[in-house]
Amino acid sequence: MLIPFNEPTFRESVDIMFNRAVSLMDLSPGLEEKIRVCNATYTVRFGVRLRGAIHTFTGYRSVHSEHMEPVKGGIRYSLSVNQDEVEALAALMTYKCALVEAPFGGSKGGLCIDPRQYEEHELEQITRRFAYELAKRDLIHPSQNVPAPDMGTGEREMAWIADQYARMNPTDINARACVTGKPLNAGGIHGRVEATGRGVQYALREFFRHPEDLARAGIVGSLEGKSVVVQGLGNVGYHAAKFLSEEDGCRVIGIIEHDGALYSDTGLDVEAVRQWMNKHGGIAGFPDATHHSDGAAVLEAECDILIPAAMEGVINLGNAERIKARSIIEAANGPITAGADEVLRHKGVLIIPDMYANAGGVTVSYFEWVKNLSHIRFGRMQRRAEEARTQMLVDELERLSADKGLGWTLSPGFKQAYLRGSDELELVRSGLDDTMRTAYQSMREVWHTRADVPDLRTAAYIVAIGRVAASYRAKGL
Repeated sequence: MLIPFNEPTFRESVDIMFNRAVSLMDLSPGLEEKIRVCNATYTVRFGVRLRGAIHTFTGYRSVHSEHMEPVKGGIRYSLSVNQDEVEALAALMTYKCALVEAPFGGSKGGLCIDPRQYEEHELEQITRRFAYELAKRDLIHPSQNVPAPDMGTGEREMAWIADQYARMNPTDINARACVTGKPLNAGGIHGRVEATGRGVQYALREFFRHPEDLARAGIVGSLEGKSVVVQGLGNVGYHAAKFLSEEDGCRVIGIIEHDGALYSDTGLDVEAVRQWMNKHGGIAGFPDATHHSDGAAVLEAECDILIPAAMEGVINLGNAERIKARSIIEAANGPITAGADEVLRHKGVLIIPDMYANAGGVTVSYFEWVKNLSHIRFGRMQRRAEEARTQMLVDELERLSADKGLGWTLSPGFKQAYLRGSDELELVRSGLDDTMRTAYQSMREVWHTRADVPDLRTAAYIVAIGRVAASYRAKGL
């Protein structure tokens, strides 16, 4: 995606939005500067012998704020990774964690690499060496810096990192908590893979609970039947689109990928598109929709909800005027530039900001970190006790019915659902739903009670910065 030359960079966009918020807050200049700046960025260059030669790689780990520790943030693998990007993402992590009340500071990491160019065993060598370089400086550590998956990485890479840390720290009983987003058999948690997409769904559900908020976007009614366009069918976009279509009745009319876009006014089968992508490496040729070689045509299509779920800066000054969506929920980090944000707000497009909308990943990462530190899966202690208590209630109701000759019984479907205690996945989803509801309400309160707060993004920054400031004040700053 080409961004106009006069467009602010991603890092500049974050600073612009930060400055917009703090101009409405009562912070001392010193505290404002302390919160804004990135505390430290470590650059590592290391060599790995591959294919008979030594290859040198460049990686970064940035720590934005240590008002709470450990600091938290993903590691991405991409050729576009650079220091400015990593520092901007680390800043967003600080504000994101504060907004959803996850007890972390903000961090981010990246490695300049195209993972598609390497075999699995080569990627493992590279990942382990990167992890070694970071861990020996405590930039991977259960109580200081806890990475997670990001663009280009996933459960596999997190398992390698966790194992590398454990090899370097064989007596650390909490070694598994050094990283989140791991596979289940390596200390992961149910619901982590779907977490960011599920968080997008829960965010939209909360938004749709408030008719006056919908009115600002010119939307009425429930999620059912609403038209949705998704840009990027990776992990986040896929799960968000799948849950919204299958569970909430949305019509996913457009899917945009690297090789164009699919469009169908009656709605696309998200699972079928995903399977086609896995088999063919792209969406071109998918039989049940119109294919557009230029994805911009569908990005600019009229819809109720637009979900940019891939890279930053996809909506910029070059295309903002042509965006016809009534609302945009930022499933990716920074998909709307500061300039485009201004244009869209003046057009009346309601934006649910990335700081909130894609916080599902770090929220469930928080749950995984707690699970690793407690060394027990969620639900193990209480699940059967819940079932025993509900069984007693059902038995008593059925006994009273028989004694009184009422002749009624509970339906088998109800009994089966009611009698089953919550497992880990249900508890994770419950915790994520509660987090997304509470965070939206905290933004919404600022948005609706202050006439000088024009949108949800500014409200989110005000809430998050206020919480970071309170933490620093408690430390004596």
